[in-house]
Amino acid sequence: MALENLISVSFSEQELNQFDEHLKGIQAILEKKVVNLTPDQRRQYGRIANQNKLIVNKAKDYMEQYPEWMPSFIDKVEFDKDYKTREQVEGRAQKLENLSRQLIDTKTLLDHDNYTNALSFYRMVRYLAGENQAGAKSVYEDMKVLFQRVSTTDNSDNPTKQE
Repeated sequence: MALENLISVSFSEQELNQFDEHLKGIQAILEKKVVNLTPDQRRQYGRIANQNKLIVNKAKDYMEQYPEWMPSFIDKVEFDKDYKTREQVEGRAQKLENLSRQLIDTKTLLDHDNYTNALSFYRMVRYLAGENQAGAKSVYEDMKVLFQRVSTTDNSDNPTKQE
């Protein structure tokens, strides 16, 4: 019985080259404009939730209606620049996030197909080694080590399996 192939997709060299060139172009545009926060910084600054976006939007509306109420320490030009750029970045980040998720999901199915087939191959080689097929024993011995699990002991002295 043939195994279920969950996905069948391929890319031509031309498509991969185009993809890579587009990625280089995106990287070049973003190179001096984006930041890479540390995990601590991400925790410190967090993400603005939808409720907080509503607060920002409402404050912006009122800042425009009542400019005389602006505190002197707020640079409205910089606020507006940050606001506009955030809007520009948000939609594009969502598109890239969606594309990234699709690529990862596609890779997941490809990995599953490859792993399932590799297991079937290994089982066949194990069978052939048991039947003394020429060369199968050395292939089986070489692959067998990849399937060995290390037993360790946890605090309760019960053996556990680890991958």
